[in-house]
Amino acid sequence: MKIDMDQRLTSKKPIRNTQHPIQRYRRWLLAGSLVLVLGLWTLVIRLGDLPAFILPSPGRVAARLWQALHDGTLLYHAGVTLLEVLLGLLAGSLVATVLGYVLARSRLVEQLVSPYLVSSQAIPVVAIAPLLVIWFGPGMFSKVLVCALIVFFPILINTLVGLQAVPENLHDLMRAMRATPWQTLRYLELPAALPVILGGLRVGATLSVTGAVVGEFIGADRGLGFLINVGRGQYDTALVFVTIFALVVMALSLYGLVILAEKRLLRWRQNGH
Repeated sequence: MKIDMDQRLTSKKPIRNTQHPIQRYRRWLLAGSLVLVLGLWTLVIRLGDLPAFILPSPGRVAARLWQALHDGTLLYHAGVTLLEVLLGLLAGSLVATVLGYVLARSRLVEQLVSPYLVSSQAIPVVAIAPLLVIWFGPGMFSKVLVCALIVFFPILINTLVGLQAVPENLHDLMRAMRATPWQTLRYLELPAALPVILGGLRVGATLSVTGAVVGEFIGADRGLGFLINVGRGQYDTALVFVTIFALVVMALSLYGLVILAEKRLLRWRQNGH
């Protein structure tokens, strides 16, 4: 028995690293692609002999970034835009999730309301943003409203699809156990639809940044959209680049936070395997 046990222990195969080579060297690939982009950027400027107000060099953009950080301009306007984005994302997500649940529970309400919701998406938010600024003023509320409108539809559709995808036999099981509607939502519908809802939240997190900038383009005296207008009017193209990079960082950060929340909220699925 002891010999057989020793043979089993010694016959175990070593654990192989199944990580894909691309994932293993992801940081190096990202750094290399960044260096390549900066090199092409500099090459285009030198070959085209482009002035700074058309295409500034990476060094000039970096210097303008340092100046905007040093005098607090970038942080102030980025904070304003971030607040608008978070409020709009929160409001749009809550309304979309509640309405998606109502539509998923009632086929009749879905058939009555869905045509209007789909038709509303044919109207670009850019077209109605000036009306919102006129009706509600150039303050923060109109920017938050634009953000909420632009994130509303993707989260609504994902909520509706996720809730309707719950198998009917599981609903029959909950009814057989005499579960209340709240218990059915908490223990069945929400856990089953959460992956799809969070997928819509990923899209909404990035679109909310676009909504804030659109509202600030129309009428604002602060925010990153306002800062882009200032740089454009003063032919300060380096400032425009700095602001665009700040918007990219903001969108990527929000997207990453949603992914982090998704991993934490869906940890039960990994533990269940």
